[in-house]
Amino acid sequence: MKTLAQIAAELEGYDPQALRAETVNVFLSELVAPISESEETGIFQALARVLAADIISPISVPPHDNSAMDGYAFDGAQLSSTSALNLKVVGTALAGKAWQGQVQPGQCVKIMTGAVMPKGLDTVVPQELARAAVESGITIPAGLLRAGDNRRKLGEDLLQGQPALQKGALLTPAALGLLASLGIEKIKVWRKLRVAYFSTGDEILSLGQAPREGAVYDSNRFTVTGLLQRLGCDVLDLGVVGDQPALLESAFKQAASQADAVITSGGVSVGEADYTKAMMHQLGDVAFWKIAMRPGRPLAVGRIGKSVLFGLPGNPVAVMVTFLAFVRPALLKMMGSTAAPAPLLKAHSSEVIRKKPGRTEYQRGIVSNAPDGSLQVRTTGNQGSGVLSSMVQANGLIVLHHNQGNVALGDEVDVMMFEGVI
Repeated sequence: MKTLAQIAAELEGYDPQALRAETVNVFLSELVAPISESEETGIFQALARVLAADIISPISVPPHDNSAMDGYAFDGAQLSSTSALNLKVVGTALAGKAWQGQVQPGQCVKIMTGAVMPKGLDTVVPQELARAAVESGITIPAGLLRAGDNRRKLGEDLLQGQPALQKGALLTPAALGLLASLGIEKIKVWRKLRVAYFSTGDEILSLGQAPREGAVYDSNRFTVTGLLQRLGCDVLDLGVVGDQPALLESAFKQAASQADAVITSGGVSVGEADYTKAMMHQLGDVAFWKIAMRPGRPLAVGRIGKSVLFGLPGNPVAVMVTFLAFVRPALLKMMGSTAAPAPLLKAHSSEVIRKKPGRTEYQRGIVSNAPDGSLQVRTTGNQGSGVLSSMVQANGLIVLHHNQGNVALGDEVDVMMFEGVI
């Protein structure tokens, strides 16, 4: 396991007093490692879990050629581009029960969606496109179909023996449906990541406490816990810890002894009471950064015992932004996920945005459809790091990159969307 100093030495241009946002993710990818313990679970309990072993398809899906729609099945070799095809209906094939008869040239079988294609037949004309010539026959107009149309082939989705899902896959609702389609009830997944969280500061009130001058209610505890739960982590909630060395030491030791990762908010900015930073230093290998970003400049990262530490800033929006930009990708790696980061969305700015090169800015934005059908985005207004209501109004973060300058009306910008995350 590399020390923080060893990781830093390998990064070109590493400057803890002016760290570029993209360098943070590179550093954290070296700091964290996937957990190694796995367990078996049923697929009903597997949403947002991470596969600990490849899934090899035990069957082919579909298990046989079948009809893609209600209609009439026939041998497509009889089709002509110049003349209509007249066919006699000699039976009906229902889903779930193979039709056992024989079909001769000039004949067809009425077939339901999902029904097994009778032997020798490879094409289906949809019921609404077939013309009824007589009560027991149909006519297919010339040029309407090609041989093989409207047939699902055996193994078209998955062939027996092929990988269906790979180790490290983050299980989505679609993935659970895929597993069920293979008849798989139980799977091997990495155990849930255990994450401890506590807020720091004498000015922080827990819910239920009476208001007092200079104090604020703790929102970070609930936003971070929600983000962790959305990620599928087991959360150890340690509440609010005051600026007292003994309390902080006890909280850090408890968190590190029980969790894979420890997240705190507050106490890492320049000029704040230094008890939190001092205790981090005392108990672990910790680096304190000033990131060239807005909001969320201060960040502490490191290890306390075997736990990875993330010391987030105290302002509510800064906490959420730094979590989404840096902590979430690191936790996903710890969970064993090998999924690529979600791509940033492209949208045209519907307003002028002032921006100085030399830092990355994450502005709260509202993405919508423009009249021409393209995507447009506007800010939520006041971008102060304490304006938590802006994170409720927004559906994404406008990501203005390190070297980027002012944004003109209509310029294309990158957006990190929230759906499924916040």
